[in-house]
Amino acid sequence: MKIAIFGQYYQNNTAEIVTKVVQFLEAKSISIAFENSFLKILQEKNIITNEYPSYSNYTELDSDFEALISIGGDGTILKAATFIRDKNIPIIGINAGRLGFLATVQFENIETLLQKVLIKDYIISKRSLLSVKTNPEYQNFKDLDFALNEVTVARKDTTSMITIETSLNGEYLTSYWADGLIVSTPTGSTGYSLSCGGPVLTPEVASFVVTPMAPHNLNARPLVITDDTEIELKISGREEQFLISLDSRIAAVSKETTVYIRKAPFTISIIEFKEETFLNTIRKKLLWGADKRN
Repeated sequence: MKIAIFGQYYQNNTAEIVTKVVQFLEAKSISIAFENSFLKILQEKNIITNEYPSYSNYTELDSDFEALISIGGDGTILKAATFIRDKNIPIIGINAGRLGFLATVQFENIETLLQKVLIKDYIISKRSLLSVKTNPEYQNFKDLDFALNEVTVARKDTTSMITIETSLNGEYLTSYWADGLIVSTPTGSTGYSLSCGGPVLTPEVASFVVTPMAPHNLNARPLVITDDTEIELKISGREEQFLISLDSRIAAVSKETTVYIRKAPFTISIIEFKEETFLNTIRKKLLWGADKRN
């Protein structure tokens, strides 16, 4: 069995997590491959002293890998998805961050839940993604033209609002006067969209959410749409450029650009355990029911 490890070293407990994961996998005779940049950081800090195989891009991962362990927060999983893409390698998120709706495995449960991976006692949660095309074609994102959480268009060099003319499947919806607009997957519904007043969607819902950011027309509300909808956005404003972001990847685009957003042709697999289901996670993270009267 082969398992890939991915991470970004900045949390205080990363060293402890890596040590525990490596010791467990080696005790089970599991082959390990580290993402190259992460491995170099761990070696520089003397957390890893042995030599291990490494990978540095999407093409170096193959179907022989049973899973990819992401060590960090939800942002680390978003970046790990750019290495997985359509390879269907499931991701296990070990939480070295803070909130963590995707990275749900806690330090004290690492050995228990990794043992469940070895005996395949887990659930695969298929997560839909968004893909982006522009007219004129914009090359900055190249083959990384997808997002697991959300696609966002926003103002760039101004405090003034932008106008986002929005059409769904070719039919005009409205023009949002706002700081920007978020198009979110069910996975991303607990992220930026939620902070802007959007609803929480369960991962299996075949929908996306369109959420305006600080809209000036106060009757503008988040809208849930089916995930087979093509969204067309035309942005205008005082400045010559606006920002478009795919998860954490951001670029400046001229305001004449039309943005087309639709469902990506592949999914990302997230490993879930019965102890850490989505409903259990949001109940704990969002403190639902945390009332002294309950």
